[in-house]
Amino acid sequence: MEDVPLSQPAGWTALLLAGSRPGGDPFAIANGVALKPLIRVAGEAMVRRPLRALLEVPGIERVRVLAQEPEAIAAVIERDARVSILPSGATIAATIEAILRDPATRFPLLVTTADHALLIPPMIAQFMAGAAGADLAIGLVERRKLAARLPQSQRTWIGFKGGSYSGANLFAFGSAEAVRAVALWRGVEQDRKKGWRMLVVFGPALLLGAGLRLRTLDQSVAAIGRKLGLTIRAVEMTDPLAAVDVDKPSDLALVEAIIAGAA
Repeated sequence: MEDVPLSQPAGWTALLLAGSRPGGDPFAIANGVALKPLIRVAGEAMVRRPLRALLEVPGIERVRVLAQEPEAIAAVIERDARVSILPSGATIAATIEAILRDPATRFPLLVTTADHALLIPPMIAQFMAGAAGADLAIGLVERRKLAARLPQSQRTWIGFKGGSYSGANLFAFGSAEAVRAVALWRGVEQDRKKGWRMLVVFGPALLLGAGLRLRTLDQSVAAIGRKLGLTIRAVEMTDPLAAVDVDKPSDLALVEAIIAGAA
């Protein structure tokens, strides 16, 4: 990928989401652990990989690991003064909303997930640079880039004029005002894999524009921002591996092959 300076303005707080599904996760259990972030990837608990990447980016001053079972996560993480492991809410959106509403929260915030096993510092640095100054920023990967790198990868795509995009599990919140977007997200969180449900929330004009490919990604994001009174930015990631997470057995096999240099 392109060289991106790792040096960033100081003051970022990273939230690493290491939650678990209510009632147990069959994927985790099949891999001999109780929680998905504890699944071993290339010989170590998966949560350790994105955490290590976050700690290697100079602009990130602190990392808050959020989990429903913080003791289990703490047991596999090395001690570091910059890291705290805290209880999370029942859902991702509820957790983020509570943090944004907390007067003690320090901005900007970077959010990623424990299953982002291929996350590396240059990805984080690029995203932080692109997100600077926005109330809300979302990392995305364009379909053709990922298809060229991993034609076998299966993802959920949202189409716009000029391209289709999938999420990179990277979010940034530059101000507490972004809570307005998260509050809407809560209403469709269980359908987050269905892109049209996310678009419906923002009105028929945006839905039609995306469905007919009448608007580009940036135009659509700008329209959402105007509706919410926020500065929202889509950050297109250079490295298509930013779109790869570990959500099922085939993902785990693919990620381990990539780490081993076999894919």
